[in-house]
Amino acid sequence: MIARAPYLFLLLIMVPDLYLDMHYWRHKFPLAKRIIYWLPSLILIAYTLKLTYEPEFIPANPNTLYIYLLLLGLVSIPKCAYMLCSVIGLWLSKLVRLFKKHKHGKPKNYGNLVGIIATVLIWYVVLYGAFVGFQKLEINHQTYSSAELPKEFDGYKIVLFSDAHVGTMKGDRQWMLERAVNTINDQKADLIMFTGDLQNIKPKDIAEHQELLSKLKAKDGVYSVLGNHDYDKYMHPIDDRQAQRCKETIALEKSMGWKLLMNEHRVIRRGGSEITIAGMENDGDGKHFPQNGNINKAIGNAKGFVLMLEHDPSSWRRKIIPDGRAQLTLSGHTHNMQFSLFGWSPMSALGKEINGWYKEGNQSLFVTAGLGALIPWRFGATGEIVVLTLKKQ
Repeated sequence: MIARAPYLFLLLIMVPDLYLDMHYWRHKFPLAKRIIYWLPSLILIAYTLKLTYEPEFIPANPNTLYIYLLLLGLVSIPKCAYMLCSVIGLWLSKLVRLFKKHKHGKPKNYGNLVGIIATVLIWYVVLYGAFVGFQKLEINHQTYSSAELPKEFDGYKIVLFSDAHVGTMKGDRQWMLERAVNTINDQKADLIMFTGDLQNIKPKDIAEHQELLSKLKAKDGVYSVLGNHDYDKYMHPIDDRQAQRCKETIALEKSMGWKLLMNEHRVIRRGGSEITIAGMENDGDGKHFPQNGNINKAIGNAKGFVLMLEHDPSSWRRKIIPDGRAQLTLSGHTHNMQFSLFGWSPMSALGKEINGWYKEGNQSLFVTAGLGALIPWRFGATGEIVVLTLKKQ
């Protein structure tokens, strides 16, 4: 994970301390005290270098990674914010001084005060997201209406969840997964759908929770697709070890009684009518995320109302809309960035499908914020279980 951009993390840690040392510490404190101020950053630098040579995406003991990221949020990021505010404030104070008639005294840098306020806010966001926000769970009730839905499926109830990342929900977080399973079952749904990222990195994440996940029940069963984390290291298998891991993940999902759709579809019938549940394999950009989706195989010769499961919502415009046969697509993957402020996520500025409903013609997409996360932190973008009711328009 850190090995993908180690220099970015090292700069984030080192540059603010260099700035603070040059402008404040060296003028006020002896060398021994300056070393004490540098100590947290030196520890972070040492662990960053260690993570750079980590063979796996995350360490075998992820708790060390979580502590490292928490320290980044409490130490390095606030220092960086303070530095930026201080620099901007200094420039502004000098600019104001140029237009002043009386230039007595040293210009005041109000950026330092803004930096202190920013530091306090960052501490709040980091601590709340780690110890409160990640533990919250919402039931998100949604309705989808379509004239193409057979009348026998009017009122059909689906529970959608995604991005469980059950490897994070173990130990003292096991209760969170138990709560999620109980909440899903309490909805008495006709169908349960999971749109990928069940594990963090390895199948053993699923194996540890296999008995609990097997308790998910619905009238028409549990349907699922694979997410990018369900493939080893986010890429196509390149050796026997990685290929075997993917097979283990598939076998575990099927052993739990889930109907895993890998570019396949199933038909659900009510009376004389039917709808098709199609599922594509993860279909990302092909660079950072696997691009294994085959929509022709997934839908086949199915006709009528098609409900598509696809982990990565970017595939909706890339493959699903051009194909034109899936009226409704359900996705996850984005986690709504795990950060939302007053309902707005910075990720939405990219103009991509991030969270909620999107519509093109008679085709609709719903992207859920997901249930869990690889990194146990959420602020505003609360983990959710979606209760989706189908309506005949």
